[in-house]
Amino acid sequence: MTAFPVWAWVGFSGLIAGLLVLDLLVLGRGQREISFRRATVLSVGWICLALLFGVVVFLVAGPERGAEYFTGYIVEKSLSVDNVFVFALIFSYFAVPAAYQYRVLLWGIVGALVLRGFFIAIGAELLDRYGWMVYVFGAFLIYTGIRMALHRDTEVHPERNPVLRIVRRLVPMTSDFQEDRFFVRSGAGRGALMATPLFAVIVMIGTTDVVFAVDSIPAIFAITSSAFIVWSANAFAVLGLRPLYFMLAGMIERFVYLSIGLSVVLIFVGAKFFYSGIFDAKVPIWVSLPFIFVVVTTSILASLWKTRGGTTVA
Repeated sequence: MTAFPVWAWVGFSGLIAGLLVLDLLVLGRGQREISFRRATVLSVGWICLALLFGVVVFLVAGPERGAEYFTGYIVEKSLSVDNVFVFALIFSYFAVPAAYQYRVLLWGIVGALVLRGFFIAIGAELLDRYGWMVYVFGAFLIYTGIRMALHRDTEVHPERNPVLRIVRRLVPMTSDFQEDRFFVRSGAGRGALMATPLFAVIVMIGTTDVVFAVDSIPAIFAITSSAFIVWSANAFAVLGLRPLYFMLAGMIERFVYLSIGLSVVLIFVGAKFFYSGIFDAKVPIWVSLPFIFVVVTTSILASLWKTRGGTTVA
């Protein structure tokens, strides 16, 4: 299968830039809390847009590439639910007012997109140059899947984040929020430039996402060898994180079985790496797509059924 042409990369990059500008200037304008209803509408909108792009890939690049995109998007979207819980912990740690959270998430996710693009480029290069990397990626995903199944609690310690420590040492920072601004001038606007705690939150969101990218990017490379498919599936999954956060933050504890479902998915895609390396053949995408969809859907439905009526599993 041939690689995607340059015009596809340029066109998609322009689409992502346009969507970010639209979100910044229209959808995320103003200091206001995002209601559950609005968050649900926006989240469904992002999902529909991602699925529509998948249809375009299906029609232009063929059924196999289209199926790879849909499978990759399901994996990335499912793994992104963990990000929602982490965002909640970060906002709680820094006591970020609800009215500022949507705008903060926008810029934090812009940083996450840049970092993910960097990791995707590295991952594609490693797999292309060194055939034995499939075993490294496979072993890492299987280990991560087992660890996820055995350790379901997610912890975030901002004070241990090395990037945040460096930022605080290099950039003077105010002790309080200055409305929704990331930088202010001291001394009635004429003094030194200082960062606000909101800038620290952006740093935390962007760098913490790297931890999830280390899991999710190898997982999608087990599904497709196309860097374009990996990048587009990641981009749409990350772009939909902000409304997903406001939709799920209050009910994230209900997804008690999702970590088990995701661990099965990670072990499965890790095994795919080993299969491709040993037999020099890929598991058909028409096997991977239904399997991953059924596992994720079952874990979500089972979680909601188990926690119906407000009852959760200890």
